[in-house]
Amino acid sequence: MTTSKTYRKIIHVDMDAFFASVEQRDHPALRGKPIAVGHAGARGVVATASYEARKFGVHSAMPSSKARELCPQLIFVHSRMRHYQSVSRQVREIFERYTDIIEPVSIDEAYLDVTVNKIGASTGLEIAKLIKQNIREELGLIASAGVSYNKFLAKIASDYRKPDGLCVIHPDQAIEFIDRLPIESFWGIGPATAKRLHALGIQTAPQLREMSLARLTELFGKAGLTYYNFVRGIDDREVTTYRERKSVGCEETFSQDIRGKAIEQALESVIEELVRRVNKQNFKGKRLTLKVRFPDFTTLTRSSSGQEYLDNIKSVTQAAAKLLDNVTVPDTGIRLLGLSVSKTEQEI
Repeated sequence: MTTSKTYRKIIHVDMDAFFASVEQRDHPALRGKPIAVGHAGARGVVATASYEARKFGVHSAMPSSKARELCPQLIFVHSRMRHYQSVSRQVREIFERYTDIIEPVSIDEAYLDVTVNKIGASTGLEIAKLIKQNIREELGLIASAGVSYNKFLAKIASDYRKPDGLCVIHPDQAIEFIDRLPIESFWGIGPATAKRLHALGIQTAPQLREMSLARLTELFGKAGLTYYNFVRGIDDREVTTYRERKSVGCEETFSQDIRGKAIEQALESVIEELVRRVNKQNFKGKRLTLKVRFPDFTTLTRSSSGQEYLDNIKSVTQAAAKLLDNVTVPDTGIRLLGLSVSKTEQEI
């Protein structure tokens, strides 16, 4: 007698163009038009673009000036973060009808473990359909959902047919599905890692699967094991309802590029705000990271770790000054300055 293996039922739900969709829902005159949530000024950045705007190449984190070049008819809408957070809570309430095992990833996406669920559904697909229907009918918004037996594949499935997508990756189909993906689709493989893999002749999942675990860990450390497993459809991460905060940070984009003494003054301001946030969160970390962006949008980071917690002006100032000394500031100055305190590997 043989028994079939029992797989987890994981759903990844992603609200489509969330901020922009909320604005279009609340303001009918914006429906069907290319809009961007963000600041339209010369120093502004797009937070979210509607799908009508994305057809022109507009995307999040793009400078507003560039977005306007790509789409001259683009309509900018000021962000209403508190309102978006309120809508996000309404979405969460819909999730809770089906399971309490919910892991928010951000304000507009979450993982749900519905292996055991509140309505006795036998498939994750059934619940995913109900969630999408609830969000559409009750909130007037569109979500994409992916269903599979682990988080990695559920996330890929939710991205597969956006917007308004619904995709299931069955265990028997996982490898076939993965093999159609470019390596850039894998969680944790960003532009820099993809570039390194391309230089090694790795463009696709089957090519990545041919690399040994030893070689991958030699090249990418712990992440190498993740890539090795993912390309084989393996992901044992649980859907966790509590996620420990691992960092606290803040940054400031300046209305005009700053130079010389103004950089020191700006750093003092960022330090004060960082320390305020660290203490408000009662966060303990020993690693400080400095983020600097230049007028041409080149961005660099510098990090250091010490023996004491970075929770006061003196300790953060000393560490930040050393990091800034290792940055060569061009004559054009600095556009953005940021700092974050995080836990070291020993603290996690």
